[in-house]
Amino acid sequence: MLRASSGYYFSDPPPPKPVAERVPETLRERAGWAAQGLALGLAGALLAWPVATYVMKQGRPAPAASVAKHVSPSPVQPIAQATAPVPRTGTADFGKTKVSKQARQLAQWVMAGWDHNGRPFAILDKRQARVLVFNAEGKLQATTPVLLGYAAGDDSVAGIGLRPIAEVKPSERTTPAGRFVAQPGKNASHEDVLWVDYEAAVSMHRVRPTNPAERRLERLASPTPADNRISFGCINMPVRFFEQTLWPTFGKRGGIVYVLPEKKSMEQVFGEQMRRAKAGPSA
Repeated sequence: MLRASSGYYFSDPPPPKPVAERVPETLRERAGWAAQGLALGLAGALLAWPVATYVMKQGRPAPAASVAKHVSPSPVQPIAQATAPVPRTGTADFGKTKVSKQARQLAQWVMAGWDHNGRPFAILDKRQARVLVFNAEGKLQATTPVLLGYAAGDDSVAGIGLRPIAEVKPSERTTPAGRFVAQPGKNASHEDVLWVDYEAAVSMHRVRPTNPAERRLERLASPTPADNRISFGCINMPVRFFEQTLWPTFGKRGGIVYVLPEKKSMEQVFGEQMRRAKAGPSA
């Protein structure tokens, strides 16, 4: 007989249904237990993870930056001490040059009391018509004869520096005594001068033989100071001395000029220098 579309013959009995293979109960139980164990293990791991992380952090060594905060600082390096100032000599050095008693006394007062404040200084001895130039250490550099004011006296007439030269009387042509802070400058003829007393128009400058009748060069060359009184009050000196000694010493920063008295006593004019010398140089 022909087969039907089902694939079976009508005359044949239907084939038996396939029976599903039965899994043993013991195998199923084992798989269930394994799944339960895996789930419990995962849950335990999730619960234990924060605790483990905390423990690991606590056991980790501190970073270098934290440790550095507790490291003792390096010792402070000592500061280098400033060099000591040049000691003050307290005495003037004249070498083998012979000077008057007044000039020597004043120079020692200046150095003992450090009255020149470490600056070069000059002493004009009016009685000897001579200038002595010292360096800042009190060593005599050179000396020269000079011309000075025609009239004897230790003071300037008030306002004389503002008066025309033609109006200055012979009796008023004095070279004042005292301590002066001298400054380099120019005169009305634009010549280099060392201003001793600017208000009184008194300066140190090169000799100017403009009037032959005055014989200024001859007076400078004479062996006696008796004929060295001829100026209106300024201190005239040889050109060579001015250019080679005075100006190199005072031409940039000035200095101190001391003019010895010829009428007054040393104590009257230089009492302050005498007191400072007795007290000694200030620290």
